[in-house]
Amino acid sequence: MDYLPIFVNIKDQHCLIVGGGAVAARKADLFIKAGAIVTVIAPELKTEMKHHLSHGKIVWQMDLFSTEVIEHIAKPKYVISATDDEEINQAVYQYCQVNNIPVNVADQTEYCDFILPAIVDRSPMTIAISTGGRSPVLARVMKARLETLIPAGFGRLTDLVGRYRQKVKEAIQDLDGRKAFWEKLLVSTFIDKTVQGRVEEAESYIENEINAVKKSGQEIPEGEVYLIGAGPGDPDLMTFKALRLLQQADVILYDRLVAPEIIEMARREAERIYVGKKDKWHKVQQPDIGLMMVELAKQGKRVARLKGGDPYIFGRGAEEAEVLVQHGVSYEVVPGITAAAGCSAYAGFPLTHREFSQSVALITGHQQAGAEGIDYARLAQSGDTMVFYMGIKNAPKIQKGLLSNGVNPEMPVAIIEKGTTPEQKVTITELSHFTEIIQNNQIKPPALIVIGDVIKVRQRLCIS
Repeated sequence: MDYLPIFVNIKDQHCLIVGGGAVAARKADLFIKAGAIVTVIAPELKTEMKHHLSHGKIVWQMDLFSTEVIEHIAKPKYVISATDDEEINQAVYQYCQVNNIPVNVADQTEYCDFILPAIVDRSPMTIAISTGGRSPVLARVMKARLETLIPAGFGRLTDLVGRYRQKVKEAIQDLDGRKAFWEKLLVSTFIDKTVQGRVEEAESYIENEINAVKKSGQEIPEGEVYLIGAGPGDPDLMTFKALRLLQQADVILYDRLVAPEIIEMARREAERIYVGKKDKWHKVQQPDIGLMMVELAKQGKRVARLKGGDPYIFGRGAEEAEVLVQHGVSYEVVPGITAAAGCSAYAGFPLTHREFSQSVALITGHQQAGAEGIDYARLAQSGDTMVFYMGIKNAPKIQKGLLSNGVNPEMPVAIIEKGTTPEQKVTITELSHFTEIIQNNQIKPPALIVIGDVIKVRQRLCIS
């Protein structure tokens, strides 16, 4: 994160704009909307800035910027320089640095203590979008998208929620109980009533909900667990439901294969607990993970158990669900895109194809599962596309098992490292060579092994 996003109260604070053109006017407009006392230093004003002056929204100092000129105005809280004169912009920057005044030089991020984001204004709700100064156009594109998704009535909704905040606090003393109340309310028809301007109906709705809580006396909600498939790596492969439940969770238990960007999608105040495992090193033992989820849920927490891929495909999700059932904890399973589907697609080939394969076998090649126990004879005869999860360390056993049961030594093999991520690497070889390739290239987990003629389709799908 290049900049810390902070909303600052500048109402009745002195702020300075250097420049009288269109860009300066747009910057001044933001200060004006936030209630600042705005002074503009410029030898002349263009149309937009003249409009601000004619409506009494700015004070104009008709001059070029200099240390002598600025001595005659109130010391500003924030300064923006938006001129075409590099020398003046540099002088403004130097003055602010010496006097410890935060400054923004338009379109020059190297001279910015703060930046101005694109804004979706649904006052009192304000949404800021920033690219760290890299692409203001991209920020505006994202703003346009959000404008279409967030109705104008969300300002009314924010105001109404704010008016009832204290009343809800008095009715529900427990913090977790209040949070559960608001989250339930804000996924109900209360939103539609308010946004559409049916304020009396919305007020009646929230009053009824508050009275229901008072009568029941149930302030601490029952905890629950969400077994969420986070997909194979790319955050965009998360489902809408997975994202919604993740953002409701109080505690996040996550594996090492879950992308950091996905974990960042959780609420900022949610507790994050790493329970990942790798070969011969387990941060938290599996039985302890189950008991941890139970204990947290019994405390009234909503727990998101984030797993790479799909929780029910080599994710031990069913084992964890059994523990929850044994202890009477409510849970929900959210399927995810498993590595086989995600990685093969991103690698450029399908898992099935009418010419090459009509079925797929998902196989664990993990040491503890026992690569020797795999029915290689059945796989050799099936014609399946074979996908081996966690099979890198057992590659020699997999290769031997297939070759000794008559699989063609020239059968294509794809080794997909860090699939669906920006670091994805795909190595295509043959069954007779793939163990050697893994050793020579020092390929390490996480990597997926796909074996089958269907990989040949990749050549047809490549766009030169």
